[in-house]
Amino acid sequence: MKKIIVIMSTIIGAIIGSEYAKSITVGLYTTQASFFTQSSTYYLSVAIGAFSGWLLSTIMAGTLMKGIHLTLKKMEQLPTRQLVSGTGGLLVGLTLCALINPIFTQLSGVWRTIPFVCIVLGGYIGLQLGMRKQDELTKVFQQWLDKKTVKNTEQIKGFEEHKILDTSVIIDGRIADICKTGFIEGTLVIPEFVLEELQHIADSSDLLKRNRGRRGLDILNKIQKELDVHVLVYEGDYEEISEVDSKLVKLAKALSGKVVTNDYNLNKVCELQGVSVLNINDLANAVKPVVLPGEEIVVQLIKDGKENGQAVAYLDDGTMIVVEGGREYIGTTLEVLVTSVLQTSAGRMIFAKPKLLEKAQ
Repeated sequence: MKKIIVIMSTIIGAIIGSEYAKSITVGLYTTQASFFTQSSTYYLSVAIGAFSGWLLSTIMAGTLMKGIHLTLKKMEQLPTRQLVSGTGGLLVGLTLCALINPIFTQLSGVWRTIPFVCIVLGGYIGLQLGMRKQDELTKVFQQWLDKKTVKNTEQIKGFEEHKILDTSVIIDGRIADICKTGFIEGTLVIPEFVLEELQHIADSSDLLKRNRGRRGLDILNKIQKELDVHVLVYEGDYEEISEVDSKLVKLAKALSGKVVTNDYNLNKVCELQGVSVLNINDLANAVKPVVLPGEEIVVQLIKDGKENGQAVAYLDDGTMIVVEGGREYIGTTLEVLVTSVLQTSAGRMIFAKPKLLEKAQ
């Protein structure tokens, strides 16, 4: 850097010496050519100017370098958005000064310094204004990015609705069966940041996580190649957001779509943000057979219940049935009478008692 400063200063000094020589001696010659070929004053002025530039830069190079390093260090400490806003304001100020500069080209004497003063003032005012308006400029830039995101997805605007898949519902696998039945309409949107998370899980050193990640990738491959459903891999990203769930919510807002998930926490976040959610667990609970108190069903008692005398059985869909007084019948198939049905966050639970005991009573 010091060498560059010295070289540039030497060249600038030579140019200044040349201009000075021409201004004081060009009128002594009949032609410009005779001036360049005959006048030793010109070459002497160039040499003096170049030497002066070299000498001055050699003396001042150290101080100048310290100033440059100090300025860079202060700029590194500034927030990125403040730095960008200030640079933008500076460029706007300099551009405006460049546009009005031709007005002052006809001036002479001391008035010829006006363009230089305008450049300094315009650049400073633009820099300060940009830094003070950084919050507003950031907001405007974010709105522009959101509009650009929507514009980049015009290729899927022909579909009524966009179903955005999250990582958990892909690993779960039931989404493929639901798509196969034709209950899902529109476009399945698979964000690239979800694919990256799946890839990270599939490459995990933990065997269980690795198997889950590979299963998710197999499910996506099945949806794309075997099922008659439109799939779009969305390549956009929100680099300022680190959480995948937050990215999904923001993308759903941009596309006016729905998030497909079985994650309870993401479900709640979407509801708070005003984003529509299709929860696979809610769908599974909704399609379970409705069992009312007083109905009779045949079940196979498998194991002990938590309370004394209880036995546990399961329906084909996984619904748990707690049979009061059924412990002695464990391992047998028994007809039971439903006494009550309890709906919990984990699913539906049915309470019953053996029909044999009902008849005995």
